[in-house]
Amino acid sequence: MDLIIVESPTKAKTISNFLKNKSYEVVATLGHIRDLPENKIGVDIKNKYNPQYIISTSKRKSINDLKNKAKHAKTIILATDSDREGEAISYHVAYLLGFVKEKWPKSEIKHTERLKRIVFHEITKSAFETSINNPQSINLNLVDAQQCRRILDRLVGYTLSPLLWKKVGKGWLSAGRVQTVALRFIVEREKEILAFERNKFYKVLADFITGSKKILSSRLVSYKGEKYEKKFVISLFDGDYTYTQTSVTNKNKDDINNDLEEDKYRVLDIIETITKRYPSPPYTTSTLQQDAARKLGYSSKMTMRLAQNLYERGIITYHRTDSFFMSDSFLKNVHKFIISEYGLKYQLDKFRIYKTKSKLAQEAHEAIRPTQLILNLDVAKYDLNSSHVKLYKLIFLRAVASQMKEAEIKQTRVKIISNKEYLFETEYEQIVFDGFLKIYGLDDKKNGGVQSLKINDNLILNILNFNETETQPPPRYNEASLIKTLEEKGIGRPSTFAPTVSVIQERNYTEKKEGRFYPTLLGTKISDYLSKAFNVFFTVDFTAKMENELDTIADGKKQIIEILDHYYTPFSKLLEIEKNDKTYIDVEEKANEPCPKCGKDLVFRFSKYGKFYACSGYPKCKFTKPFYEVASLPCPKCNGKILIKYTRRKRKFYGCSNYPKCDFAAWRLDQIPTQTKAIL
Repeated sequence: MDLIIVESPTKAKTISNFLKNKSYEVVATLGHIRDLPENKIGVDIKNKYNPQYIISTSKRKSINDLKNKAKHAKTIILATDSDREGEAISYHVAYLLGFVKEKWPKSEIKHTERLKRIVFHEITKSAFETSINNPQSINLNLVDAQQCRRILDRLVGYTLSPLLWKKVGKGWLSAGRVQTVALRFIVEREKEILAFERNKFYKVLADFITGSKKILSSRLVSYKGEKYEKKFVISLFDGDYTYTQTSVTNKNKDDINNDLEEDKYRVLDIIETITKRYPSPPYTTSTLQQDAARKLGYSSKMTMRLAQNLYERGIITYHRTDSFFMSDSFLKNVHKFIISEYGLKYQLDKFRIYKTKSKLAQEAHEAIRPTQLILNLDVAKYDLNSSHVKLYKLIFLRAVASQMKEAEIKQTRVKIISNKEYLFETEYEQIVFDGFLKIYGLDDKKNGGVQSLKINDNLILNILNFNETETQPPPRYNEASLIKTLEEKGIGRPSTFAPTVSVIQERNYTEKKEGRFYPTLLGTKISDYLSKAFNVFFTVDFTAKMENELDTIADGKKQIIEILDHYYTPFSKLLEIEKNDKTYIDVEEKANEPCPKCGKDLVFRFSKYGKFYACSGYPKCKFTKPFYEVASLPCPKCNGKILIKYTRRKRKFYGCSNYPKCDFAAWRLDQIPTQTKAIL
């Protein structure tokens, strides 16, 4: 009997389903079976950062079962995931089964025919058989890179967090190497929004009537060659931000209006160009999280959970990847699928190959793609729900579209000139050949075309609008834009994006309002303190450089101790300075409301469950009450107030203030039956 060891029961079940040979038994470790302790730092700093791994109580029975089965196995096959975490799990399993001579900082593997490590990027029969026929050794460089990250994050988290407890008086706060920089993006953006100067201006739009009585909508561009719209660039924490503003204001608006109303117009020029629009590459971890957030409204945490389910059921390839690569066998099959479903004109002459531009590119995974070219999955067979199906369709369509012909778009720009030399422009697009857009159901009928016009045709001004607007500050981050920024700046890795975004919400450092991140007072104070006290360590450049340093370990170019010393030695010196500093971080916020018990002012405070009201006279007065934001629409059941509440897992919902007398609740604002929509 050969023993195959994987991480999850679902993955074990999927592999067992296509293994007809009964000489195999597949077992799951249920994740990491050996890790640093939860209740202490678990790193011997004085002894070259030697990690003190333990086996959790909950895993002891399963490990004993694993050891018993391994004793009787002819061959032990380690089939954990192909990234650093998967390699580390295989390493710890091999250690517990007696195949590793553990030395710090460099262990040795006892090479034997009984122990095999196999790697595959999709859980299919063909991929599994290929990997079985091509076994390899445990990659100790990847294990070292995982251990270095784990130790480094433990050193930062388990030394900074107690410092925050002391400074703020909250025993549930946390700080982290990547987490703190992610929070800082949100905090600095809020400051930039508040500092942004909003200037009012006008955009001038006009509707012209053509000779054929059609309406031509256009915008005012220039006067006597001088453009109205100007671009401005300001420097932000995460890079440059460009915004536009026209020079049409209250001072010159009336003069321009009078000129335009009495002017005459004709077509100055018609410029037509054919451009090609190319499909996006197949999904990586970050781009899947971004699209799932934008198109489906999924959090990054939910996206990764659904993708994990799809992967373990053998439906998609491994979902933690930063590569655009797709296997030749899949590319051949997808080209046959395109011809069969859409016809020869949508087929490429040769495979379209995408080059990875990400700074994070590391292990040689494939992109996220379907393992079979089936759009409509058997939901019952794979035990899927509607959320799985929606995410799968995103993955399927993106992978197939990436290998279809590019679309051809005719862009038409019409220039309209007045006798007084006011220039208007209008632009139209028409799909000439839909190409990859075909798979998304788009065609040229959706876009229409430009009206039949000729140069020097006279036009009649029908409607003139001066639309007042103002300069827009940089937008607040949502999950998609935050993950995109983290990836572009080289902060974190594909496997860390979702946990990072999740933890800054769970710690009440940020809150989401209509999908956008707002820093809380607590988050702002902590970000400001850490970025000042440890100014070198929580900058974008330093954090990105550390990620690159971890990659050098994975590549075998540097050793663990060298990297840990480089980071922790200067960090620990600053830590000692801050430990001796008696400054207290005040995170109280006045609530402008008296305490109903003693009459003193109420203040806002934070707990691990969120924001709440508390009496400023504490500890003499211990009055507290929950804080809820109020939506500006009534309960459809009892006409009470609708409050914004959160589940224990930080999922937002809308509930009646008269609960439990009234049990009305809704997940989304648009699910509340009312004619008035609330703006929070």
